[in-house]
Amino acid sequence: MNRRFFLKSGGVALASVGAMPVVPSFLQRAALAQGVGQGGGRRKVLIAIFQRGAVDGLNMVVPHGEGAYYSLRPTLAIARPKGAGATTGEAAIDLDGFFGLHPALAPFKPLWDTKRLAIVHAAGSPDSTRSHFDAQDYMESATPGRKGTPDGWLNRYLQTRPDAKASPFRAVSMTPNMPRALYGPAPAVAISNLADFSIRAGAYSRHVQGGFEAIYDESVRDVLGGTGRETFEAVNFLKRVNPAQYRPENGAQYPRTPFGNSLLQIAQMIKAGVGLEVAFADVGGWDTHSNQGGARGQLSNLLRQFGAGLSALTTDLGARMDDVIILTMSEFGRTARENGTRGTDHGHANAMFVIGNGVRGGKVYGDWPGLKQGDLHEGRDLALTTDFRDVFGELAQKHLGNSNLKSLFPGHNASAAKFKGML
Repeated sequence: MNRRFFLKSGGVALASVGAMPVVPSFLQRAALAQGVGQGGGRRKVLIAIFQRGAVDGLNMVVPHGEGAYYSLRPTLAIARPKGAGATTGEAAIDLDGFFGLHPALAPFKPLWDTKRLAIVHAAGSPDSTRSHFDAQDYMESATPGRKGTPDGWLNRYLQTRPDAKASPFRAVSMTPNMPRALYGPAPAVAISNLADFSIRAGAYSRHVQGGFEAIYDESVRDVLGGTGRETFEAVNFLKRVNPAQYRPENGAQYPRTPFGNSLLQIAQMIKAGVGLEVAFADVGGWDTHSNQGGARGQLSNLLRQFGAGLSALTTDLGARMDDVIILTMSEFGRTARENGTRGTDHGHANAMFVIGNGVRGGKVYGDWPGLKQGDLHEGRDLALTTDFRDVFGELAQKHLGNSNLKSLFPGHNASAAKFKGML
């Protein structure tokens, strides 16, 4: 990849932002620093969180009112709640008398009680693949069963809502490489860490460290212009910031993990008014084939950092959550029946979380298919009753203001009639 191609390709992945001291020209345009979105209203933000590896949704959001759940999982099942409103110990945290949260997700209970947390259960992809690679590709492209879709659904959202005044930070992934969901012609950046200013060229792996300014100086007249010039300005702008200056608000305490750090940095960007509209982060480790654990153990440890991180993010953002929605997803669920190594294998439907001040929370959405043998998908998995694209579509239309569902989800008969009413 030569210098000229790198500069013209535009898919630059950056690495830092924090409390913004000086506002350069790319942030001064069109009241961008004031968070004004298209149509003159306040800018809305969608934060998409991918739980890579296929989280066990049946132990994450526990159907404790389903007797078959306990017969299918003699060692892994989470105990029934000790009483209404129970929030500690080894038992599920009751939500509505039928569903409960894994005890490690206790930080989510206040969000549920204040109706800022909605859950969609038995949701996912209609494609039955049990391949992590294929299922993640299908979910991020939002074209189940179709390999080769050139762009991700979040990039298509950006394409169908072009904004000539957009910031270079309109779409940001807190990952080392660009996720599939943001692949495509619309500009997006991947930021690995605010304190580590590595620069990547889109999906290419070659690092360009040091000497970027020299490349710019040599090429500015014949190569860089428009977006390229502003991207360089953005890089230098971020380099002037010390991420250590950032202090979370409202007593928020992020887990000291890569996932917690990603969420903290998303909060930084939202507060800094850099024009963020779509943020993406992921957290792995959910492929619990053996020794998964029940109320304690491998899954519990992962859920603890997951719940603590998202709770810290909502606490830190405070009233800004009026304009923010957090959506969680995983490529597929796990088998309803535990296996011989006290784990679970690749399954089908799963649970999704939707968090925000504007969410009609305090409810588990979607039809529950049941866990009796005759109700299971292929005799082994939680059956699907909600297509993940209908969850994506409701957030795209009602939160982000994009009604072009046919372009967002090609090949899917998307319509508002399929929305769950979460917003």
